Amino acid sequence: MLFLRPNLSEQDEFVGENRIRRKAPVFLLAFTKPMSLGIVGVGLFFTILPYLFFWAEPGYQYFLVYPTGQPGVVMNQGIKFRGFAKVVPWQKYIDIKVVDDRDDFSKELEGVMKPIPIRFIDQVTAEVKISGRFQLPTDEQNFINLAIKYRSMENLVQNTLIPTIREQTNNTGYMFAAQNYISGEAQSFRQTLDEQLKGGAYKVEKYVNKDTVYSDIQDEDSRIIKEIRTTYTVEKVMENGFPVRISHELTENNIIVSQVIVDDVILEPTFKQRLEAQRDESAKRQIEQQKIETAKAAQSRIIAEGERDKAAERVTQEKEQVKQLIAIETKLKQERTNKELAAIALETERLKAQQRKVTADAKAYENAKLVSAGLTPQEKAEWQYKTSVGVAAELSKLKFPETMIIADDKGGTPLESLIGAAMAKQLTSDNSKKGF
Repeated sequence: MLFLRPNLSEQDEFVGENRIRRKAPVFLLAFTKPMSLGIVGVGLFFTILPYLFFWAEPGYQYFLVYPTGQPGVVMNQGIKFRGFAKVVPWQKYIDIKVVDDRDDFSKELEGVMKPIPIRFIDQVTAEVKISGRFQLPTDEQNFINLAIKYRSMENLVQNTLIPTIREQTNNTGYMFAAQNYISGEAQSFRQTLDEQLKGGAYKVEKYVNKDTVYSDIQDEDSRIIKEIRTTYTVEKVMENGFPVRISHELTENNIIVSQVIVDDVILEPTFKQRLEAQRDESAKRQIEQQKIETAKAAQSRIIAEGERDKAAERVTQEKEQVKQLIAIETKLKQERTNKELAAIALETERLKAQQRKVTADAKAYENAKLVSAGLTPQEKAEWQYKTSVGVAAELSKLKFPETMIIADDKGGTPLESLIGAAMAKQLTSDNSKKGF
C-alpha cells in the first residue's frame, strides 16, 4: 500500500515548526547547527584521544604494534604518542621468589616458586629457597625480539625465568658436596649460582676418587681393608685460562640478572641426623682427647715430680759425697801437712844433730888440743872452781829419804818390808800434822 506525503504549504511548515519549538525543552533551543557540529567534533576527538596518546607509568616499558604492523618501543615514562597502535605493557623489573603457603606478600611478586629440590654431588638432597630480580633488556631491538617471542610477561616468567632458575640451581648443587657446603663453602655456592645465572652455566667434568681405608695395621702381611670411600670432585673446564660457559635463555635473550639471594638451603633430615651424630662423636672425641691430654699432663707431672725428687735426692747424695770428699781431702791435706811438718822437723833434728855433732867434735878437738897443750895455772884454777860449784849445786838438789827401814836378820820377804815401810811413812806423816 502506497502512502503519499501530502504537499504542505510554507505556512503549514511554519506552523508545524512553531508547534515543535513550543513542545521542545528550552536548553535544546540554545544549540545551533554549527554549535552542534562542534560538539560532535569535540566528542569524536575525546573518543579517539586514548588511541592517539597514552600515559607511560614509571617502572614499565611498552611494546607497540601500529596498524601498519610496524613495532615500536616506549622505554621511559610520561605522555607518549601511540597513533592507534596496540600497547602491551612490560615491567622493567621482575621479582621471583620461593614462598611458603603462609606468606602473604606473594601477590606483590611477578613469579612465585616452590622450594627447589637439588642433589649435591655426594648424593645428599636438599631444598633451596631463592629470591631473584631480573631486568628486561634495555636495548630496544632486544626488547622487541623478547616481546614478540614471549607475547606476555606471564609467559616469560612461567616458561623461561622460573625454569631457568630451577635448572641453574640444580647445576650449582651438582658442583658441591653437602659436607663441604656446611663446612664453609656456602658463600661459594651462592657466588657460583649468581655467576651461572648472569653469564651462563659452567661446563664441568666429574671425577670419581676411591680411597681405601685399612683397619688398624698390626702387620704389613695381615692388613685388612676396612672400607673403600668413594668421593667425587667437579672441576670447571678451562679454555685459554677462562671457564667454558653454556648459554641459557637468560643470556640468549639479554635478560639482566640484577639480584640473586639464596634465602635458605634445607638439607634432608637423614643428613641432619648424620651431622648430629658426627657432632656428638666429635664432641665425645674431643672429650676423650681432653681426657688423654689431662692424663698425659698428669703423667708428665708425676714424671716431673719424680725427676724433681730424683734430682733432689741426687743433689742430697752429691752434697753428702762432696762433704765426705771434702773431709777426706781435708784429712789428706792435714796428713800431707803433718808429713811435711814431720819431714821438716826431721830435717831440723837432723840438722840440729849434725850441729851438735859438729859442736861436740869441735869441743872434743878443742879439749884434746887443750889437754895436749896443757892448762895454764889460771885456767886450771877456773876449771876446778866451776867443777866444785857444779858439784855443790847438784848435791843441793838431791833429796834423801826421811824414813829408813832396816830389815832384820830374820829373813822377812820384800813385800813385808814394803808394807812396813808404808806404815812407817803413814805414821810419820800423821805425827807431823799433829805437831809432834
